[in-house]
Amino acid sequence: MKKTVARGSATMAFDHGKIVDAPQKQVQEFIDQLVEAGTERGIQVAVYHGPDLVVDAVAGIADPATGRPVTSDTPFYNFSIGKGAASTVAHILAERGLFGYDTPVVDLWPEFGAHGKRSVTVRHVLNHSAGVPGIPLDTTIEDLCNWDKMCAAIADEELWWEPGTKVGYHAYTFGYIVGEVVRRVTGKPISEVLREDVSGPLGVANELYFGMPESEHYRLARLEDAPSAGGSMPEMPPDLPMFKAAPMWTFPNAEMGNRTDVLSADIPAGGKTSARAVARMYAALLTEVDGVRLVSAERLREATAVSASGIDQVFGNPTTWALGYAIGGLGSAAQDSPTVFGLGGGGGSFACGDTATGIAFAVTKNRLTPDFSAATQLSQMVRKAFSRG
Repeated sequence: MKKTVARGSATMAFDHGKIVDAPQKQVQEFIDQLVEAGTERGIQVAVYHGPDLVVDAVAGIADPATGRPVTSDTPFYNFSIGKGAASTVAHILAERGLFGYDTPVVDLWPEFGAHGKRSVTVRHVLNHSAGVPGIPLDTTIEDLCNWDKMCAAIADEELWWEPGTKVGYHAYTFGYIVGEVVRRVTGKPISEVLREDVSGPLGVANELYFGMPESEHYRLARLEDAPSAGGSMPEMPPDLPMFKAAPMWTFPNAEMGNRTDVLSADIPAGGKTSARAVARMYAALLTEVDGVRLVSAERLREATAVSASGIDQVFGNPTTWALGYAIGGLGSAAQDSPTVFGLGGGGGSFACGDTATGIAFAVTKNRLTPDFSAATQLSQMVRKAFSRG
């Protein structure tokens, strides 16, 4: 069975002939229960095993104001999941020889070298060891949407540590630095390169975006913040480095994620995507999908090998990074999953690939929760179903 989705003047037919009944049913029942219980509002789960889409499940409401249901092609703003797409673009361009991982960023973007940053390399940026995790604390939401202003501000930042000596999550700066490197070597914004080299060839150009055309916003799921008893943020020590890395309002929240200007802007530390689109991207990193493989097997091995690890200098947690992808799964299995590479997004979304099992997995949702409980349970369910397949 093929499910056809309109894509501009063209169409993309997703072959559901390889859907595996038992895990499809198990996942569907689980997410239906989450929605019925009020834990989630709308949710998608997609799984590829090798080149095949084997789970494609959706539940709930995309827009409570209209009652519009979630469908497989509904894009969600999933925040940091987009870093995986930005990293993928970087690896594609590196494989074409436009830069190397050890190329100094200043060679591609001369202004970036100010204040001692001349030794920062593309590798340092991808593995979050560059030492440039902060944006100015007076940054406004309008500033985030202004590409040139943000890049100028980041170029003027000072190092927090000597590049390559420590690791710390570059929550916003990662996307702008990678995106500006892409722009300098191609002459195109990263959103255009994503469409030309990733989402377009994979047939998901209408489901995977950085900046999303305003004319398409009606298809998005509307975000909402999950009710919480105080939340975790007030309990954090006020002297944490994270509070010096960005203004507090930039922490992922529904109000920001529903703004027209934010949705339209290239902020490639985050992205708008359906679960099946980003799962398809990870699948096409692992293997050939419908004639498309995004990078070679050799490139993938280099991109997903551990590149930096240690205590995160911004958030204080143990962390392990490959080149642009976090290493490890979710929950108690995280440390036992060195072959899993991917990114979670603020609010509880998650997407990854597993080089050992050939599984690509994604969960996207519009209720922003403070944890990854749903994604953890779903990923464990999927791993059990397919890892021995």
